[in-house]
Amino acid sequence: MTALASLLLADSRLPTGGHVHSGTVEAAVACTLVRDADDLALFLAGRLRGTGPVVAAVAAAGCLLARSAPVRWDTWDAAVSARTPSAAVREASRAQGVTLLRAARRVWPSPALDKLAEAGRPHHPLALGAVVAAAGDDAGVAASLALHHLLGGAAAAAVRLLGLDPITVAAVQARAGRLADHTAREATDVAREAVARGDPRLLPSTSTPLPEVLAELHGRAEVTLFAS
Repeated sequence: MTALASLLLADSRLPTGGHVHSGTVEAAVACTLVRDADDLALFLAGRLRGTGPVVAAVAAAGCLLARSAPVRWDTWDAAVSARTPSAAVREASRAQGVTLLRAARRVWPSPALDKLAEAGRPHHPLALGAVVAAAGDDAGVAASLALHHLLGGAAAAAVRLLGLDPITVAAVQARAGRLADHTAREATDVAREAVARGDPRLLPSTSTPLPEVLAELHGRAEVTLFAS
């Protein structure tokens, strides 16, 4: 049953609002940085190496934290904000975190999820990790799901924005997934140490400036198809 729960969390039909976010692909398309499947492959590789370790480790940490008590969710949430320079990216992350948490609390009632909701508007990867714990799965799955959403949202947006062949895009995403598996394993190890020491400063702080810049450009655009 835990495997089925994880499949549900990976399904874009789960009502969490992820389909309205492009992961900055819309701005990249507008700037002609992503024009075809080859460009998308480079874009996804960059996202995995930059943002990937952060969201994967945060999700893994959220899963581990949800199984301990008490948890200072605000401290860990603040650590995510510190690793997210763009206000537009922070807002998109919190918007998705809130909708995920709202849906998950109906499906998998959990005191940990209730406490996280009381802490405010949690970042998406942190909420995702806590939800994975409530669904009965482990930190490694949480890290993998965080990367799945990072890749999947961008890939789906590219199909809609550029009219790319969905099968070609699926192949691009699958190839990127090979790197994602390694990233998820490393991120989970880092998260275990951070949670064991109770120190969110040990979470990865890798990043690249381009997605942050693209997010701000998207936020200033007059007309957009996606919320972010």
